[in-house]
Amino acid sequence: MHRVIILATALLCGQGASADVALNVGYLSVEAPRPPTLSNLDPVPANIGLAGAQTGLQDNLTTGKFLGHGYRLTEVEVAIGEDPLEPARDLLQSTSFILLDAPAETLTAIADLPEAQGAILFNTSAGELSLRDTECRANLLHSLPSDAMRTDALAQFFVQRRWDDLVMISGSYAQDQAYAEAMRRSLKKFGMALSEEKSWAFDADMRRTASQEIPLFTQDLGDYDALIVADELHDFGRYVLYNTWEARPVVGSEGLSAVTWSPVIEQWGAAQLQSRFSEAHARDMASQDYAAWAAMRSLGEAVTRTNSADPDTLRSYILSDSFELAGFKGRPLTYRAWNGQLRQPIAIAHPRALVAQAPLEGFLHQTNELDSLGLDRPESQCEAFQ
Repeated sequence: MHRVIILATALLCGQGASADVALNVGYLSVEAPRPPTLSNLDPVPANIGLAGAQTGLQDNLTTGKFLGHGYRLTEVEVAIGEDPLEPARDLLQSTSFILLDAPAETLTAIADLPEAQGAILFNTSAGELSLRDTECRANLLHSLPSDAMRTDALAQFFVQRRWDDLVMISGSYAQDQAYAEAMRRSLKKFGMALSEEKSWAFDADMRRTASQEIPLFTQDLGDYDALIVADELHDFGRYVLYNTWEARPVVGSEGLSAVTWSPVIEQWGAAQLQSRFSEAHARDMASQDYAAWAAMRSLGEAVTRTNSADPDTLRSYILSDSFELAGFKGRPLTYRAWNGQLRQPIAIAHPRALVAQAPLEGFLHQTNELDSLGLDRPESQCEAFQ
């Protein structure tokens, strides 16, 4: 049986007052089996994503109490093996606004439900490009960047640093393969290509043998400027760093990475968001937390500007040129009207510092520099938003 929790009730302006506009937002998390990894040093927090939504809720409530706007967040958890569609239908009976933490195929299945037509759904966890392209849905917006946005950011960095001799090691899981394909696409987009590529096939315990096995595994990659690691589950990538045959930078899923959010982002007021989050949840904010926060704040910003809780009104505003979200990334965030993707800068960072933020200087665009990251309008095969 799935679990339903009402996490917060509306804070209203004035003692005993009723909200002029009240928004009930759902958070539906569908637990998926996670393959075993070589190390458990970085366990996934149980409340990843949800904690970001809660922080966004508090931010909305802070503004809403002065405007007569109330907010409530209802969480629904779906355990491994349970059908997520019935809980989704139940949640859609009480709200037209749902943040989704689910695999790509589940996102489209929920978006296709008759009950979801006219709703506003947010993808906060799936980076697949297809969700923004051939498998897009008019009622599904994306606050998490696509894999292509992240790999485009790294490709811009390669061009700027003149790292044009690149090799890649790819894991075997679906997430790894999706990232590797996005990287190949990005390199082609920016006029580059891989000189060598290998698949990771080890099943031994690298914690003991990395210093012996990794140099031999990478020896036949030759000389290169940087080694790209496609390991989105963070299975083997940690053991590649500093163990390669050639002493070269490791980038991609490990080492220097392009990420939605990182604890090392401190500029543009980001330290305030980081502090609020860590005080409330006793950990650092992760990329999925940021995506859920941005989705919740997108709804809050739209309610603030329109003074409405009508889904059609809010959707039209969110996708309009008038919408801007202050996302602590140095420039306003907006949504692409052709596929519902939230435009946003991408941090290029390692665990200790922010190195750069894409789009990088010199990468121009005819309408918005942020559209140099990910799927641009002329490339899009999304027809649902037309």
